[in-house]
Amino acid sequence: MNLPSHNSPPLRILVVDDSALYRKVVRSVLEQLPNVEVIGHAQNGRLALDRIIAERPDVITLDMEMPELDGLGLLRELGERKIQLCSIMISTLTAAGAQATSEALQLGAFDFVLKPTLPDINANERQLRADLGPRIEACRAVRGRRGSARPKPTAPTRTPAASLQRTPELIGIGVSTGGPLALNKLLPLLSPQTPPVVIVQHMPPIFTKTLADDLNRRCQIEVVEGYHGMTVQRGRAIIAPGGKQMRVARDERRTYIEITDDPPERNCRPAVDYLFRSIAAEYGEKAWGVILTGMGGDGTLGCRTMKDRGAAILAQDEATCVVYGMPRAVAEAGLVDNVGPLETIAARINESLLVGASA
Repeated sequence: MNLPSHNSPPLRILVVDDSALYRKVVRSVLEQLPNVEVIGHAQNGRLALDRIIAERPDVITLDMEMPELDGLGLLRELGERKIQLCSIMISTLTAAGAQATSEALQLGAFDFVLKPTLPDINANERQLRADLGPRIEACRAVRGRRGSARPKPTAPTRTPAASLQRTPELIGIGVSTGGPLALNKLLPLLSPQTPPVVIVQHMPPIFTKTLADDLNRRCQIEVVEGYHGMTVQRGRAIIAPGGKQMRVARDERRTYIEITDDPPERNCRPAVDYLFRSIAAEYGEKAWGVILTGMGGDGTLGCRTMKDRGAAILAQDEATCVVYGMPRAVAEAGLVDNVGPLETIAARINESLLVGASA
């Protein structure tokens, strides 16, 4: 990610939370970040909307449960008024929190962080700063894109790579910030006959189960959260459970999922690199890897391993990414065979089924 320019104006942030204590904590954390200006706070969504209209902040941090107008209600209002800003949700690690956050992401929230629950307030502040910092910088990059000419959608690249000329036996997808929205656009376009799909979406526990359930209701394919020993099969997409690592393994009868407590990679668990290495080992040239929107570089090493084994690599284009971090890293490493928007990626997957049918 590009570092902020010292000449760029500070990122203007509004803190929205009904808890006076938490408003103070969030403000304190934000004021420790470089080139940030906290312009104030609001204790409910209605007051926040008034301040947003009057002062046009670049970013809001947003609590979910508030009187008068809650976080989801505020996001709906912003969408109806076509007000563009980065909303970072402050979420709780509960089933209700996961469901509300899933709805928020569908309504256009940029990303979310979890409310720290450590017993020490200083430790909570450190954790919140570690979680908020990269997302604030990603918001800064989004502001820069809004202030300049946004890239036009990339014309899909066509490549004679042999691995793109046949039906893959397995498709791996890696995605992070902006992922729920991207998956909600991509997966419903896939045929019920789609080859097995395995997915890493950077999310904490509980949230991945909610995401899988939401997607399953919208898709022709089955979408589930993975568990140890689950069979990998055609027409099924398996999402790695938050807080765990996921890999694929094969025996003489089937391909199945292994869930492990192996350590994070690039601070990610689940990690795309971890999953993609197993795909390379088990499937080689018979697999495709797909990298979608997200911060950071997770997936680049895994894509290189897959590419070395003859697999095809597809990436989402800059114009349609919420954050062009993970796809940029893979593209700049020279690993991508095909670049395009989500609809094009879905079309390439569906076209590969026709190739397989005519083979």
